[in-house]
Amino acid sequence: MPGDETQLREALEALAGRLAAGGSIHNLCKLTGGASQQTWSLDLVSPAGTEALILRRAGYWTSGGSDQNIALADEARLQALLREAGVEVPGVRYVLTDADGLGEGYLMERIDGEGNPFRIVNHERYAGARAHLARQCGEALGRIHTLATGELGFLRATTPRDEIERQREAYRRQGPRRPVLELALRWLQDNCPPPGTPALVHGDFRTANLLVDPDGLRAVIDWEMAHLGDPMEDLGWICVNSWRFGHSHLPVGGFGTREALFAGYESVTGRPVDPQAVRFWEVYGSLKWGVICRMMAASYRDGSGGGLEPAVIGRRTSEAEVDLLHLLAPLSGRQDDA
Repeated sequence: MPGDETQLREALEALAGRLAAGGSIHNLCKLTGGASQQTWSLDLVSPAGTEALILRRAGYWTSGGSDQNIALADEARLQALLREAGVEVPGVRYVLTDADGLGEGYLMERIDGEGNPFRIVNHERYAGARAHLARQCGEALGRIHTLATGELGFLRATTPRDEIERQREAYRRQGPRRPVLELALRWLQDNCPPPGTPALVHGDFRTANLLVDPDGLRAVIDWEMAHLGDPMEDLGWICVNSWRFGHSHLPVGGFGTREALFAGYESVTGRPVDPQAVRFWEVYGSLKWGVICRMMAASYRDGSGGGLEPAVIGRRTSEAEVDLLHLLAPLSGRQDDA
């Protein structure tokens, strides 16, 4: 895998000539975010025209996939299936091969849209989008969860109890126990729903993985944690308080209501949403985020994380614990008690 931008550009230039006669690469730029994957913006220019593309490429932590992240070739395969089914995802242009000398990854179309969740939630430019974004998210999740699973055997399959055990094992490896996380694990164990018919689950459906313009939802991105499981996991995850950016009275990403989310979902699936099932996954999501924060703190301490970001995220464990207490022992009068 090329180790610097000069090598990357050279490999991409060689690829450009194979993708389009007389093709060349312009405006190559690494985008911020994405510690587990690299994301580059570029234009493929040829006599036939200009293609605005994104290169999604394995980062330093994920080459070859992990126990939770799917391989990038499978991510591209999934995204192509979703596109065919009418889900709002970028079209896949090309999947990298060993001969390309670029490592694992793929090229997809670049869609204009805002991906910064703070701006989506706060900027006046997106006020109109926020008015119906929760319903659009519900509709998108309905299309995702009703995708036929017959061609998705390359994804891991899981049950609610499997997910609890996954978080319990990760938590136990992190050192001293924390009473609130212990309480949450016990509550999840006692309230675990039975396994149902597995559906495609995005696995990280939140504002940071949406592209939004003033008219609303443009695309759902970052499918690396996709799996087969309980579809209510996605509805609960986007309601986790950490993704609301201070707008706790709007439980869906800080921009909408659960009622709008559920209405959009039901309009596509034809099935009613059980709010208690979503609440289970919101508790699970808050616990999961607390466990992730502890993992980030540990990576900063042992030097494996790099930079200050893991340290900053690690300090947010206490926020997740407060969210769990509000969910498990809600205070009278809190705007989002449910």
